[in-house]
Amino acid sequence: MPILGAHAELQRAAYTGRVKPWVLYSLVRVGVFAIALAVLLIVGVPWWLAAIVAAVIGLCVAYIFFGKLRDAVALDIADRRSRTTKDADQIAEDAEL
Repeated sequence: MPILGAHAELQRAAYTGRVKPWVLYSLVRVGVFAIALAVLLIVGVPWWLAAIVAAVIGLCVAYIFFGKLRDAVALDIADRRSRTTKDADQIAEDAEL
């Protein structure tokens, strides 16, 4: 169903139910960081050192084990960048130059 007053070229596609790769990748990274931070704090490491170590652990785990998900994020970003749609305002601005 179209949105009233919206231009046809600006209407968004219907939600497909698929989680965007960058959302999933971000949640995985935050989850790994949170688990590592919790474990380090329970062990008794000072909070500032635990945060630094948890960030490094999160980075390493994501780099080693989540390469496919990281590649999916890169492909999604490249796909979005390759879609160049211009609306009437952008076309008018380009014509002014």
